[in-house]
Amino acid sequence: MSTEYRTIARPGSNVLEIKKSRFITHLGRATTEAEAQAFIAAVKKAEYKATHNVPVYLLGDHDEVQRASDDGEPSGTAGVPGLEVLKQMGLHDVVAVTTRYFGGIKLGAGGLIRAYANSVQDAVQAVGVVRRVMMRELILPLPYHLLGPIQHWAEVNGVTITATDYQAQVTLTLLVEDTAVAATTAALTDQTQGQATPVPGALVPTEVPVRA
Repeated sequence: MSTEYRTIARPGSNVLEIKKSRFITHLGRATTEAEAQAFIAAVKKAEYKATHNVPVYLLGDHDEVQRASDDGEPSGTAGVPGLEVLKQMGLHDVVAVTTRYFGGIKLGAGGLIRAYANSVQDAVQAVGVVRRVMMRELILPLPYHLLGPIQHWAEVNGVTITATDYQAQVTLTLLVEDTAVAATTAALTDQTQGQATPVPGALVPTEVPVRA
């Protein structure tokens, strides 16, 4: 796994209606083809009455595995458009199945391409995107009278406190991006007027939301 990549925030689905046809894109995470195929099989079982269940998936930090099927739609109008959307959004380790319930009105090749692409895109936007970054633990022993002010400082500055250990002193474990260690250390030393200095700890891969 690379140190940073983007994927969906959570499994989920979204419904798009176009000219009486319903397009339901189901999204899941997968790191192996077995996981992707199991997700596809589960959707097909649940949506067995659908006209089409179009599966696509991208696996690997560099999209080493890419699969797409039109599932009976005209060649190139369903699977590939959905797959291209995932690639353009920079996502990895994602499986999508777009279920179509035909509404009686033909969309034509161009209409199908837009419908399947938009359905996948809307579903991704609905569930959200995260990026994985390497975060550094900072271990901060400090006197008890500084606990409240430092907790407030962390909240204001968007610094996550992952653990609090109450002993002779209180020890906080904070999580910051590895590139921000020096600046955060300086800020904490300043906030405590030199009474406490954080010690770098382990690197932790962490998922953070990607804002639209």
